[in-house]
Amino acid sequence: MKTYAYNHNPISFDFLQSVERFHVEEIPLYKPSGKGEYLFLNIKKYDLSTWRLIHVLKQATGAEDREIGYAGLKDKNATTIQTISLPKKYEKMLHNITTERIEILSKDYNHSALKIGQLKGNKFKIILTHIKAPEAGKFMQLAEKMSIDGIPNYFGYQRFGEDGKSWEQGKEIAESGKKLKGAKEKLLVSAYQGYLFNRWLSQRVSLSKIINENRPNIASQKLNYPIELVNELAKQPHFFKLFLGDSILNYPHGKSNYCKEMAHTAQRFKNQETSPTGLLPGDKVLRAQSDARHLEEPYDDEELSRVRGDRRYAWIWPSEVSA
Repeated sequence: MKTYAYNHNPISFDFLQSVERFHVEEIPLYKPSGKGEYLFLNIKKYDLSTWRLIHVLKQATGAEDREIGYAGLKDKNATTIQTISLPKKYEKMLHNITTERIEILSKDYNHSALKIGQLKGNKFKIILTHIKAPEAGKFMQLAEKMSIDGIPNYFGYQRFGEDGKSWEQGKEIAESGKKLKGAKEKLLVSAYQGYLFNRWLSQRVSLSKIINENRPNIASQKLNYPIELVNELAKQPHFFKLFLGDSILNYPHGKSNYCKEMAHTAQRFKNQETSPTGLLPGDKVLRAQSDARHLEEPYDDEELSRVRGDRRYAWIWPSEVSA
Protein backbone atom coordinates (compact mmCIF):
# COMPACT_ATOMS: atom_id res chain seq x y z
CA MET A 1 0.00 0.00 0.00
CA LYS A 2 1.40 3.40 -1.00
CA THR A 3 0.48 6.81 0.38
CA TYR A 4 0.55 9.33 -2.45
CA ALA A 5 2.00 12.80 -2.00
CA TYR A 6 -0.41 14.59 -4.36
CA ASN A 7 -4.16 14.96 -3.89
CA HIS A 8 -5.31 15.47 -7.49
CA ASN A 9 -8.20 13.46 -8.93
CA PRO A 10 -7.20 10.31 -10.83
CA ILE A 11 -6.38 10.76 -14.53
CA SER A 12 -8.02 8.13 -16.74
CA PHE A 13 -6.04 6.39 -19.50
CA ASP A 14 -5.15 2.94 -20.78
CA PHE A 15 -1.63 1.54 -20.72
CA LEU A 16 -0.57 -1.86 -22.02
CA GLN A 17 3.07 -2.61 -21.23
CA SER A 18 4.69 -3.94 -24.39
CA VAL A 19 7.80 -3.53 -26.55
CA GLU A 20 5.89 -0.97 -28.64
CA ARG A 21 4.54 1.12 -25.76
CA PHE A 22 7.24 0.99 -23.10
CA HIS A 23 10.81 2.11 -23.83
CA VAL A 24 13.58 2.42 -21.23
CA GLU A 25 17.11 3.67 -21.76
CA GLU A 26 19.82 3.68 -19.11
CA ILE A 27 21.71 6.92 -18.48
CA PRO A 28 25.21 5.76 -17.46
CA LEU A 29 26.98 7.17 -14.43
CA TYR A 30 30.20 7.53 -16.43
CA LYS A 31 31.59 6.86 -19.88
CA PRO A 32 34.04 3.96 -20.30
CA SER A 33 37.65 5.08 -20.67
CA GLY A 34 38.19 3.41 -24.06
CA LYS A 35 40.99 1.25 -22.67
CA GLY A 36 41.13 -1.76 -20.37
CA GLU A 37 40.39 -5.44 -19.99
CA TYR A 38 36.61 -5.12 -19.82
CA LEU A 39 34.27 -4.92 -22.79
CA PHE A 40 31.26 -2.60 -22.38
CA LEU A 41 28.31 -3.46 -24.63
CA ASN A 42 25.47 -1.00 -25.18
CA ILE A 43 22.60 -3.38 -25.93
CA LYS A 44 19.04 -2.88 -27.15
CA LYS A 45 16.78 -5.77 -26.26
CA TYR A 46 13.16 -6.55 -27.05
CA ASP A 47 10.79 -8.57 -24.82
CA LEU A 48 13.74 -9.88 -22.81
CA SER A 49 14.53 -9.51 -19.11
CA THR A 50 18.03 -8.61 -17.93
CA TRP A 51 18.38 -12.09 -16.41
CA ARG A 52 17.49 -13.67 -19.75
CA LEU A 53 19.94 -11.37 -21.53
CA ILE A 54 22.71 -12.50 -19.17
CA HIS A 55 21.77 -16.13 -19.81
CA VAL A 56 22.02 -15.60 -23.58
CA LEU A 57 25.44 -13.94 -23.18
CA LYS A 58 26.63 -16.84 -21.01
CA GLN A 59 25.49 -19.39 -23.58
CA ALA A 60 27.10 -17.47 -26.44
CA THR A 61 30.46 -16.63 -24.85
CA GLY A 62 31.05 -19.18 -22.10
CA ALA A 63 31.30 -16.42 -19.47
CA GLU A 64 30.15 -17.10 -15.91
CA ASP A 65 27.53 -15.17 -13.94
CA ARG A 66 30.11 -13.40 -11.80
CA GLU A 67 31.95 -12.15 -14.89
CA ILE A 68 28.96 -10.31 -16.35
CA GLY A 69 28.33 -6.85 -14.96
CA TYR A 70 25.21 -4.65 -15.16
CA ALA A 71 24.07 -1.43 -13.50
CA GLY A 72 20.40 -2.30 -13.02
CA LEU A 73 17.60 -4.66 -14.00
CA LYS A 74 15.32 -3.81 -16.93
CA ASP A 75 11.79 -4.99 -17.71
CA LYS A 76 10.98 -7.92 -19.97
CA ASN A 77 7.85 -6.47 -21.60
CA ALA A 78 9.61 -3.46 -23.07
CA THR A 79 12.20 -2.18 -25.49
CA THR A 80 15.20 -1.37 -23.33
CA ILE A 81 18.74 -0.12 -23.80
CA GLN A 82 21.31 -0.98 -21.16
CA THR A 83 25.04 -1.50 -20.74
CA ILE A 84 26.56 -4.89 -19.95
CA SER A 85 30.22 -5.55 -19.16
CA LEU A 86 32.25 -8.72 -19.49
CA PRO A 87 35.95 -9.55 -19.82
CA LYS A 88 37.36 -8.53 -23.20
CA LYS A 89 38.53 -12.09 -23.86
CA TYR A 90 34.91 -13.03 -24.68
CA GLU A 91 34.49 -10.42 -27.42
CA LYS A 92 35.32 -12.83 -30.25
CA MET A 93 32.47 -15.13 -29.13
CA LEU A 94 29.71 -12.53 -29.53
CA HIS A 95 29.01 -13.74 -33.06
CA ASN A 96 27.32 -16.76 -31.42
CA ILE A 97 24.37 -14.55 -30.42
CA THR A 98 21.63 -15.47 -32.89
CA THR A 99 18.41 -14.10 -31.35
CA GLU A 100 16.83 -11.10 -33.07
CA ARG A 101 15.71 -9.79 -29.69
CA ILE A 102 19.24 -8.56 -28.92
CA GLU A 103 20.98 -5.77 -30.85
CA ILE A 104 24.49 -4.61 -29.89
CA LEU A 105 24.46 -0.86 -30.54
CA SER A 106 28.08 -0.11 -29.62
CA LYS A 107 31.20 -1.49 -27.94
CA ASP A 108 33.78 0.19 -25.71
CA TYR A 109 36.43 -0.74 -23.16
CA ASN A 110 37.13 0.08 -19.54
CA HIS A 111 39.63 -0.80 -16.80
CA SER A 112 36.95 -2.10 -14.40
CA ALA A 113 33.71 -4.03 -14.70
CA LEU A 114 30.28 -2.42 -14.46
CA LYS A 115 28.69 -2.75 -11.02
CA ILE A 116 25.12 -2.59 -9.75
CA GLY A 117 24.10 0.99 -9.02
CA GLN A 118 26.59 2.66 -11.38
CA LEU A 119 23.71 4.39 -13.06
CA LYS A 120 22.71 8.06 -13.22
CA GLY A 121 19.11 7.22 -14.04
CA ASN A 122 16.72 5.94 -16.68
CA LYS A 123 14.94 7.66 -19.55
CA PHE A 124 11.40 6.42 -20.21
CA LYS A 125 9.09 6.72 -23.18
CA ILE A 126 5.59 5.51 -22.37
CA ILE A 127 2.64 5.51 -24.77
CA LEU A 128 -0.78 6.04 -23.16
CA THR A 129 -4.09 5.59 -24.98
CA HIS A 130 -7.71 6.64 -24.43
CA ILE A 131 -6.78 9.81 -22.58
CA LYS A 132 -8.96 12.88 -23.20
CA ALA A 133 -7.41 16.24 -24.17
CA PRO A 134 -8.28 18.03 -20.87
CA GLU A 135 -6.85 15.10 -18.91
CA ALA A 136 -3.69 15.17 -21.03
CA GLY A 137 -3.30 18.86 -20.20
CA LYS A 138 -3.72 18.10 -16.50
CA PHE A 139 -1.13 15.34 -16.86
CA MET A 140 1.43 17.83 -18.17
CA GLN A 141 0.67 20.33 -15.40
CA LEU A 142 1.31 17.65 -12.81
CA ALA A 143 4.46 16.46 -14.57
CA GLU A 144 5.86 19.99 -14.46
CA LYS A 145 4.94 20.26 -10.78
CA MET A 146 6.68 16.95 -10.06
CA SER A 147 9.87 18.13 -11.77
CA ILE A 148 9.91 21.07 -9.30
CA ASP A 149 8.54 19.50 -6.12
CA GLY A 150 9.59 15.88 -6.74
CA ILE A 151 7.92 12.56 -5.99
CA PRO A 152 8.34 9.72 -3.47
CA ASN A 153 10.70 7.14 -4.95
CA TYR A 154 8.58 4.00 -4.47
CA PHE A 155 9.51 0.72 -6.09
CA GLY A 156 6.99 -0.01 -8.83
CA TYR A 157 4.74 -3.02 -9.22
CA GLN A 158 7.22 -4.85 -11.47
CA ARG A 159 9.52 -5.24 -8.46
CA PHE A 160 7.04 -7.60 -6.81
CA GLY A 161 6.06 -10.04 -9.56
CA GLU A 162 2.81 -10.52 -11.42
CA ASP A 163 0.81 -11.27 -8.26
CA GLY A 164 2.56 -8.57 -6.20
CA LYS A 165 3.61 -11.13 -3.60
CA SER A 166 7.12 -12.22 -4.61
CA TRP A 167 8.37 -10.40 -1.50
CA GLU A 168 6.70 -13.11 0.63
CA GLN A 169 8.92 -15.75 -0.96
CA GLY A 170 11.88 -13.44 -0.50
CA LYS A 171 11.14 -13.03 3.20
CA GLU A 172 10.93 -16.79 3.64
CA ILE A 173 14.23 -17.32 1.83
CA ALA A 174 15.97 -14.50 3.74
CA GLU A 175 14.87 -15.83 7.12
CA SER A 176 15.59 -19.52 6.37
CA GLY A 177 19.23 -19.24 7.41
CA LYS A 178 20.35 -20.86 4.15
CA LYS A 179 22.82 -19.46 1.67
CA LEU A 180 21.18 -17.77 -1.30
CA LYS A 181 21.23 -19.85 -4.47
CA GLY A 182 21.34 -18.19 -7.86
CA ALA A 183 19.96 -15.01 -9.34
CA LYS A 184 16.28 -15.88 -8.80
CA GLU A 185 16.57 -16.18 -5.03
CA LYS A 186 18.55 -12.92 -4.88
CA LEU A 187 15.82 -11.23 -6.93
CA LEU A 188 13.11 -12.51 -4.56
CA VAL A 189 15.04 -11.28 -1.51
CA SER A 190 15.52 -7.90 -3.19
CA ALA A 191 11.72 -7.77 -3.61
CA TYR A 192 11.41 -8.20 0.16
CA GLN A 193 13.91 -5.38 0.69
CA GLY A 194 11.84 -3.23 -1.67
CA TYR A 195 8.63 -4.12 0.19
CA LEU A 196 10.11 -2.93 3.49
CA PHE A 197 11.39 0.26 1.85
CA ASN A 198 7.97 1.02 0.35
CA ARG A 199 6.23 0.54 3.71
CA TRP A 200 8.70 2.86 5.42
CA LEU A 201 8.32 5.48 2.68
CA SER A 202 4.52 5.27 2.80
CA GLN A 203 4.64 5.93 6.53
CA ARG A 204 6.91 8.95 6.06
CA VAL A 205 4.71 10.39 3.30
CA SER A 206 1.63 9.83 5.47
CA LEU A 207 3.00 11.69 8.48
CA SER A 208 4.25 14.48 6.19
CA LYS A 209 0.71 14.87 4.81
CA ILE A 210 -0.72 15.07 8.32
CA ILE A 211 1.72 17.86 9.19
CA ASN A 212 1.08 19.73 5.93
CA GLU A 213 -2.72 19.46 6.00
CA ASN A 214 -3.45 20.20 9.66
CA ARG A 215 -2.79 22.90 12.20
CA PRO A 216 0.17 22.01 14.46
CA ASN A 217 -2.00 21.24 17.50
CA ILE A 218 -4.20 18.85 15.47
CA ALA A 219 -1.18 17.20 13.80
CA SER A 220 0.42 16.80 17.24
CA GLN A 221 -2.64 14.93 18.50
CA LYS A 222 -2.92 12.71 15.41
CA LEU A 223 0.74 11.75 15.44
CA ASN A 224 1.20 11.77 19.22
CA TYR A 225 4.25 14.01 18.73
CA PRO A 226 5.26 16.88 21.04
CA ILE A 227 3.88 20.18 19.76
CA GLU A 228 7.43 21.62 19.74
CA LEU A 229 8.56 18.93 17.29
CA VAL A 230 5.52 19.42 15.04
CA ASN A 231 6.13 23.17 14.95
CA GLU A 232 9.72 22.59 13.80
CA LEU A 233 8.64 20.06 11.17
CA ALA A 234 5.92 22.38 9.89
CA LYS A 235 8.49 25.14 9.28
CA GLN A 236 10.37 22.98 6.76
CA PRO A 237 9.79 24.29 3.21
CA HIS A 238 9.47 20.88 1.57
CA PHE A 239 6.40 18.62 1.65
CA PHE A 240 8.48 15.62 2.83
CA LYS A 241 9.56 16.29 6.40
CA LEU A 242 13.06 15.48 7.62
CA PHE A 243 13.91 14.19 11.09
CA LEU A 244 17.10 14.35 13.10
CA GLY A 245 19.29 11.39 12.16
CA ASP A 246 17.92 10.95 8.64
CA SER A 247 20.53 9.55 6.27
CA ILE A 248 21.01 12.26 3.65
CA LEU A 249 22.76 11.90 0.29
CA ASN A 250 23.84 14.66 -2.07
CA TYR A 251 21.58 14.68 -5.14
CA PRO A 252 21.66 13.16 -7.71
CA HIS A 253 24.73 11.34 -6.32
CA GLY A 254 27.52 12.05 -3.91
CA LYS A 255 28.55 11.98 -0.28
CA SER A 256 26.22 10.76 2.46
CA ASN A 257 25.69 12.39 5.83
CA TYR A 258 23.19 12.57 8.67
CA CYS A 259 20.62 15.27 9.31
CA LYS A 260 22.01 17.04 12.37
CA GLU A 261 20.34 20.43 11.97
CA MET A 262 16.88 20.23 10.43
CA ALA A 263 16.40 23.80 9.16
CA HIS A 264 19.63 23.97 7.14
CA THR A 265 19.30 20.43 5.75
CA ALA A 266 15.62 20.99 4.88
CA GLN A 267 16.51 24.08 2.84
CA ARG A 268 19.18 22.16 0.90
CA PHE A 269 16.57 19.46 0.29
CA LYS A 270 14.11 22.07 -1.00
CA ASN A 271 16.85 23.32 -3.37
CA GLN A 272 17.32 19.79 -4.80
CA GLU A 273 20.90 19.70 -3.51
CA THR A 274 20.32 16.72 -1.27
CA SER A 275 17.68 14.07 -0.54
CA PRO A 276 16.88 11.70 2.35
CA THR A 277 17.39 7.99 1.87
CA GLY A 278 15.52 4.92 3.02
CA LEU A 279 16.89 1.58 4.13
CA LEU A 280 17.20 -1.58 2.06
CA PRO A 281 18.01 -3.87 4.99
CA GLY A 282 21.08 -6.06 4.80
CA ASP A 283 24.74 -6.37 5.69
CA LYS A 284 27.21 -3.47 5.73
CA VAL A 285 24.66 -0.70 5.37
CA LEU A 286 24.30 2.54 7.32
CA ARG A 287 21.22 2.81 9.48
CA ALA A 288 19.53 6.10 10.33
CA GLN A 289 20.14 7.64 13.75
CA SER A 290 18.19 9.37 16.50
CA ASP A 291 14.50 10.15 15.72
CA ALA A 292 14.81 8.92 12.13
CA ARG A 293 16.05 5.54 13.33
CA HIS A 294 12.98 5.25 15.56
CA LEU A 295 10.83 5.64 12.44
CA GLU A 296 12.99 3.29 10.37
CA GLU A 297 13.41 0.42 12.83
CA PRO A 298 9.97 -1.21 12.33
CA TYR A 299 10.88 -1.69 8.64
CA ASP A 300 14.33 -3.15 9.27
CA ASP A 301 14.95 -6.91 9.27
CA GLU A 302 18.24 -8.03 10.76
CA GLU A 303 17.66 -11.53 9.36
CA LEU A 304 18.78 -10.07 6.03
CA SER A 305 22.41 -10.17 7.16
CA ARG A 306 23.36 -12.58 4.35
CA VAL A 307 22.60 -10.06 1.61
CA ARG A 308 24.19 -6.70 0.96
CA GLY A 309 22.16 -3.80 2.24
CA ASP A 310 21.89 -0.38 0.65
CA ARG A 311 20.13 2.97 0.91
CA ARG A 312 17.82 4.41 -1.75
CA TYR A 313 16.71 7.97 -2.34
CA ALA A 314 13.33 8.52 -0.70
CA TRP A 315 12.56 11.53 -2.90
CA ILE A 316 13.51 12.24 -6.52
CA TRP A 317 12.87 14.93 -9.14
CA PRO A 318 11.94 13.66 -12.63
CA SER A 319 13.64 15.76 -15.32
CA GLU A 320 13.14 16.41 -19.04
CA VAL A 321 9.42 15.64 -18.79
CA SER A 322 7.51 16.20 -22.04
CA ALA A 323 4.51 14.77 -23.87
